[in-house]
Amino acid sequence: MRHSTFFVKSYGCQMNIYDSEKITTILENRGFKQNNNLESADLVVFNTCNIRNKAAHKLYSDIGRVNKHKKKRTIAVVGCVAQAENEEMFKKNKSIDIILGPQSYHLLPQMIDDLKQKPKQLNTEFIVNEKFDYLSEQKRQQGVSSYLTIQEGCDKFCSFCVVPYTRGPEYSRTLTSLINEVNFLTENGAKEIVLLGQNVNAYSASHNGRKISISDLIEEIAKNENVKRIRYTTSHPINMSDNLIKLHSTNDKLMPFLHLPVQSGSSNILKKMNRKYDVDFYRKIIEKLKAINPKIEISSDFIIGYPGETEADFKKTLDLVNEIKFTQSYSFIYSARPGTKSSFEEDKTPLSIKKERLLVLQEKLRSIQFEFNSTFCGKNVDVLVENQSTSNPEYFFGRTPFMQSVYIKSQNINLGEVKNVNISTCNHKNLYANC
Repeated sequence: MRHSTFFVKSYGCQMNIYDSEKITTILENRGFKQNNNLESADLVVFNTCNIRNKAAHKLYSDIGRVNKHKKKRTIAVVGCVAQAENEEMFKKNKSIDIILGPQSYHLLPQMIDDLKQKPKQLNTEFIVNEKFDYLSEQKRQQGVSSYLTIQEGCDKFCSFCVVPYTRGPEYSRTLTSLINEVNFLTENGAKEIVLLGQNVNAYSASHNGRKISISDLIEEIAKNENVKRIRYTTSHPINMSDNLIKLHSTNDKLMPFLHLPVQSGSSNILKKMNRKYDVDFYRKIIEKLKAINPKIEISSDFIIGYPGETEADFKKTLDLVNEIKFTQSYSFIYSARPGTKSSFEEDKTPLSIKKERLLVLQEKLRSIQFEFNSTFCGKNVDVLVENQSTSNPEYFFGRTPFMQSVYIKSQNINLGEVKNVNISTCNHKNLYANC
């Protein structure tokens, strides 16, 4: 294989970012060299997300941008859009050379070689166990805050979601492989470990004849003296065990912040979504968490304009937001994904109404986030310093235990340090400090 240069672009979630890091490592270990310039790279890899329709449109737009440059190159589309659209992508855009599902990234170098014999390469089989074997390939440079995929896939089959079809059934990595990777990450500078999974709290593995849950895994990771902070995302409400909830009061390294998507504040809509819980069930989880650790803060996801959502359903979402006070959240207008159950449902709500509802919700969420951030002004808070500005070295970036972004002006600070800083000002997105 000739030593080509490559460019990788990620769309979507943190897991895609993690996967792109692994793709980068696999290619570098095979002699490829990373090129940060899309226009001059020999190989362009698009690591795609299929959660919302806009992501697929963005992909084809980006391929068009690549084709504007006359340089001959190989284009590989990998990830969830590749899995969902499969060989149809070759018909939609003839410049695509490789289509590769999210469970088979380790096959990419061989598929590039095989282009010499066959000009179009396709693999969308679910071989997740092989993928996890290849996740052991490591890259020397790691961040202060490092992602670690512990689980992939989903068995929940929410009526709006393509993940079970693009990522396959739930599959968990072994405890040994995860601890080995944590050790590698911390040896190379990681201070915070962020556990990833489509249903991260559904993690389940066996070790020496004992069943291992995510709470057991967190306890094991916390034994590493170099790990200062642990987080996990994204969780499903029905997998919030009492042991995991309790851990938020007994393990000091587990941060007091939880991303727990509710999607809607209406039990009627949750039933249509096949979320397998109602609003009272969700509320009781939050009550347990707050009882065990009053300092814990919650973030969430919201889908607005799901088929059949009435004004009364939407008001119930606003009521839940006002009650729980989510300090960070993501909200989107419902986007029908081909093949999902909800894509066949009649949707009578005009887009204009959905947009109005989204604006109302986002304004409410923004107001709550600003109110929360404002409580830190004039106070000290511990910040894990993650990186330094390249354009202005006096400024550093880090996060509080509650996942708030903090920009610090300082001449005496070290990356990886947990620095106690005084917050001078804020907006709804960021905190600002001098030290």
